[in-house]
Amino acid sequence: MNRFDDLFDEADAAFNATYQEELNQLKGLSPEVIAAITPNTEDHTALIKVVKQASEENLSKAQLAANIRQLGAVVVKIAKKTPLLSELFQS
Repeated sequence: MNRFDDLFDEADAAFNATYQEELNQLKGLSPEVIAAITPNTEDHTALIKVVKQASEENLSKAQLAANIRQLGAVVVKIAKKTPLLSELFQS
């Protein structure tokens, strides 16, 4: 194993961790929290999918916020229930 292998391993780990904490927070939302916003659990599922895609594609926070906004106001409300994603909508 050479020094480049270590660098590639570190880069892979960093890339795979993009938005991982946000995903963990979303998946940790209780059904009651989601139901207080919407009875449609598909909104929550769609949000998880968008954040996972952003992680896989290494999208910027601005692009992730834009993608979430495209899903509608209800999905934005769900996103705001997580500390890290709520930061995207401060302004």
